[in-house]
Amino acid sequence: MSAPPYVMLEGSSGNNFRPPPYGRNVPRYHSDYHKRSSGRSCYRRICWCYCCLFVLIVILALLVVYFYAVYEPQMPSYKVEKLEVKAFDVQPDFSLKTEFIVTVIADNPNSNIGFVYGKDSSVIVMYTDSNLCTGKLPNFHQGEKNTTIMKVDLKGKSEFGSGLQEAYTASRDNKRIPLLVKVKVPVSVVVGNFPTRQFVVFVNCSLLVDNLAPNKKISILSSNNTFDLKF
Repeated sequence: MSAPPYVMLEGSSGNNFRPPPYGRNVPRYHSDYHKRSSGRSCYRRICWCYCCLFVLIVILALLVVYFYAVYEPQMPSYKVEKLEVKAFDVQPDFSLKTEFIVTVIADNPNSNIGFVYGKDSSVIVMYTDSNLCTGKLPNFHQGEKNTTIMKVDLKGKSEFGSGLQEAYTASRDNKRIPLLVKVKVPVSVVVGNFPTRQFVVFVNCSLLVDNLAPNKKISILSSNNTFDLKF
């Protein structure tokens, strides 16, 4: 017979077994202290980040206040001063061939700020949502306290169907022809000799003129300008 896999001590049973008199349980320690220490460290880092952000905001605010107090920036103004028509010809295929010259005045009232007008500009003359002609503004640097007069050549060929012809004939007979001149130009602000970030200026000029006859003096009856910026 093979030996049993265990040995039973005399005078003991499974229910009366006790550990040795000098045996001790190993104490268990919880990691609450480490958790508290880690939480405090994370909290300190968050507070430090918020403090840095607050200081940065204060510095930027002070710089903006200083800039406005010293340079007193003002928006430039734009105005369509004159409109000349060189061609306004209805073609046999009911298209319209046009050639305009638009005189635009750009006024910079700032004493310490200049502007650089970029290359990717556009000028569009519209009549009742129809593009008549297009062109571009010149690329140039406008200095402080400067007024610049620009003559912009615009040419185009557009559809001129019966409905558009009837509307134009009625406006012409009333000597009140509505036009919309849309200008889009990238501009950089120059402070001293340092150009800043470029933004895009949008100018919509609503005109009311008495006629569009070629090589004839055109009177601008009313003009209304709106501006918008895109950074």
